Amino acid sequence: MEAVFDLAAGLVKQFQKPTLGFLIAGMVIAALGSRLTIPDAVYKFIVFMLLLRIGLAGGMEIREANLGDMILPAAIAVAVGLGIVLLGRYTLALLPGVRKEDGIATAGLFGAVSGSTLAAGMGLLEAEGIFYEGWVPALYPFMDIPALVLAIVLAKVYLSKQDGQSNGKVDVWGIIKESLQGSALSALLLGLALGLFTRPEAVFESFYDPLFKGLLSVLMLIMGMEAYARLNELRKVAHWYAVYGVVAPLVHGLIAFGLGTIAHFTMGFSPGGVILLAVMAGSSSDISGPPTLRAAIPSANPSTYVGSSTGVGTPVAIAIGIPLYLALASVVFGI
Repeated sequence: MEAVFDLAAGLVKQFQKPTLGFLIAGMVIAALGSRLTIPDAVYKFIVFMLLLRIGLAGGMEIREANLGDMILPAAIAVAVGLGIVLLGRYTLALLPGVRKEDGIATAGLFGAVSGSTLAAGMGLLEAEGIFYEGWVPALYPFMDIPALVLAIVLAKVYLSKQDGQSNGKVDVWGIIKESLQGSALSALLLGLALGLFTRPEAVFESFYDPLFKGLLSVLMLIMGMEAYARLNELRKVAHWYAVYGVVAPLVHGLIAFGLGTIAHFTMGFSPGGVILLAVMAGSSSDISGPPTLRAAIPSANPSTYVGSSTGVGTPVAIAIGIPLYLALASVVFGI
């Protein structure tokens, strides 16, 4: 019982942190009817800068790291991405009124990763002074790409059976290529390459690093405003999709937290790394995933998988999920 109280106290404490304060402030001013708007181009630039900075730091860290330390966390990332898709596909299939291809697309989007949610999680860890291995952001594609590929394969197989075909051709390389070319993953991979193969320390320390927390606070303000605005989208999403959008991010994040904890006790994976793994698992792709699925599964209804993920899942993942994992880490790891 004492652990439960500690967890609740830690959760309340996280909502008082500066970064989450900007998120809550964005929701409040939107609720009050403020006409404040931030151009979409500014939002995209901020996400690009944050992911580029994350990639640079990760690349510099990988350059000095023991790659053997990455094997188990990378394997967990792949397993979690695939597991989320399978869990979601069969869970949604049991619910009334859910078309199979819509459920598969929804599961795929929740299995993929949100770059902005990852950036928010990293910002909170750095604000708290919680250490994490610099290569942890490089786990992004290990979770993201397998999830999208599996979802599209499952959808193609299902649709081919519906059409009476023995098997359907799936362009796996095309899916991987589309994912790698997505703006969020491209920015992250660009930063990783620059950090790994060049010597960007001077520009990193003088430009990218000092801007990180300020840009993150603006991003959280924008996401708070969008989270409130998207509450109206709940009306457009079928009842079960809305329920799934609330429950799934937390379940996925806790599964990854549990597996990450095993890696912590077996091979020294940092508590910060465990938290970020949970943040990635709890997120749902909001940039590269929707267009990839829309092109690959055209019969799926975008309002179901985009509405449940971006409209419901993302606010839950940021406003509830990240503070929950931080509070849980304080209980489990004593940080």
